[in-house]
Amino acid sequence: MVTITKQTHKYISEHPSIRDAMKKGVVNYSKLSRLIAKELKLEKTSMEAILIACRRYAEKLRKDSSETQEDQILNVLSKSELEIKNKIVTIIINKKLFMESLLDIEKKIRKTADRFYVIEGTNVFTIIVNEKYLEEIKEMFKRNIIKITKELAMITIKSSEDLENVSGVVSYVYSLFADNGINIVETMSCWTDTIVVIDENDVGKVMSFLKF
Repeated sequence: MVTITKQTHKYISEHPSIRDAMKKGVVNYSKLSRLIAKELKLEKTSMEAILIACRRYAEKLRKDSSETQEDQILNVLSKSELEIKNKIVTIIINKKLFMESLLDIEKKIRKTADRFYVIEGTNVFTIIVNEKYLEEIKEMFKRNIIKITKELAMITIKSSEDLENVSGVVSYVYSLFADNGINIVETMSCWTDTIVVIDENDVGKVMSFLKF
């Protein structure tokens, strides 16, 4: 039989934000105990046991001198660089077309040293490219084009290799966009690069919260 203490400790271990708050000593343990009891569907008579388990877990965390997960994430991001490109367009294309056509346009664009990205989905390809190539792409793919979105900007967060060893960095970045009401039109990653495409009008706001 799993004890209340083990259930409580498991719950806390699966919620990094709660664990970090405990380590920093900013948790209301009575409220946390009620939350755990509610989510784990434990009896009200278990409240005292949950509260004791929370406090013991917190004591253990405070003896641990390692950084919190949030501290580790912010340490990675503080050493990251930002690159912004405007006049970006996304083109969603039916997957019925031949892959060779995409390779031809990619080869041509890369000769100019411009960026060219293709995201392959189940039924479509999404092309991310500078808008100056839009007319050429429209002419090449014609009826295969499903949707075009203009006036976008591409933000690339260039991190160090430490990104591989710290969990939650990308999800933390995405949460900043969501918390500030910024819609991510497209996103992708390539090793230590995290790339997001947003509306050009949101660039100023994004720069205000991507300062680490």
